[in-house]
Amino acid sequence: MSFKAEYIWIDGTQPTAKLRSKTKIVADGAEPGVWGFDGSSTNQAEGHSSDCVLQPVFTCPDPIRGGADVLVLCEVLDTDLTPHPSNTRAELRAVAEKFAAQEPIFGIEQEYTFFKGSRPLGFPENGFPAAQGGYYCGVGADEIFGREIVEAHLANCLAAGLGISGINAEVMPGQWEFQVGPLSPLDVSDQLWVARWLLYRTAEDFGVSATLDPKPVKGDWNGAGAHTNFSTKAMREGYEAIVTACESLGEGSKPLDHVKNYGAGIDDRLTGLHETAPWNEYSYGVSDRGASVRIPWQVEKDGKGYIEDRRPNANVDPYVVTRLITETCCASLEKAGQV
Repeated sequence: MSFKAEYIWIDGTQPTAKLRSKTKIVADGAEPGVWGFDGSSTNQAEGHSSDCVLQPVFTCPDPIRGGADVLVLCEVLDTDLTPHPSNTRAELRAVAEKFAAQEPIFGIEQEYTFFKGSRPLGFPENGFPAAQGGYYCGVGADEIFGREIVEAHLANCLAAGLGISGINAEVMPGQWEFQVGPLSPLDVSDQLWVARWLLYRTAEDFGVSATLDPKPVKGDWNGAGAHTNFSTKAMREGYEAIVTACESLGEGSKPLDHVKNYGAGIDDRLTGLHETAPWNEYSYGVSDRGASVRIPWQVEKDGKGYIEDRRPNANVDPYVVTRLITETCCASLEKAGQV
């Protein structure tokens, strides 16, 4: 007897990496082990030395195939078993270990847009639908498009045991969001990548594609982000640490250092309009969705909680955004003695 293991990895495509996967048949009782692939076909190697290595790091039930079959998320290694240059998880792992005592946790809000051919779901063949307004968290066939895919994706994520905490329709027709977390930096990133794979795979069965394009339709339409919620133990216990974290993200070159790593096409989305701050300015405020970083009103009221970095694009690499926020905020909190 045997089971199927779907090996999933992040390729070397630039400026936005793609998910790849392939199936291995594994004998019952065995663990999905190290495997290889052709890196010259994934922008991760040259043809004259094309072998790359898949190292399993996260395994969960496969809700598509069911039974004993599994999904296996992998890090990419070179053949000497060191991290491949495209392996951003390895960098996060080191930072997460360094600041583990501060107990950083994240919740990431993944926005995305369904397309049927060249048009978002809900867009007519010619022209545009009604302006934004009724689509966000809407109901009814005149305002909601793709709910059957969203529900199937949610069911698949839950069956896989992922830490999905909610879904909602977003501001543009065919645009939706799911949330992963709160989880540790590595866990939230691993599970978001698997949830993205399940999104693409689920939509595939409906003849629809899902895109993380940060500005899927030009003009007066909201972009798509991955708002990143963050806290440490000190932030969950007191407001002074909340302010320290917000201030740290605005110090010196930090705002631009972060933004340039928050996903390709960031300046198309962070225009200062459509619930965004300008990409080249940093601000934070209570209940302010036009700020770079928002402090929820409940956090100010309670005097403790978390912050929301609203800048990351939908296409951000979660390993990168969680590493940057953890490193910046935790280092400042440590320096201030707020740990």
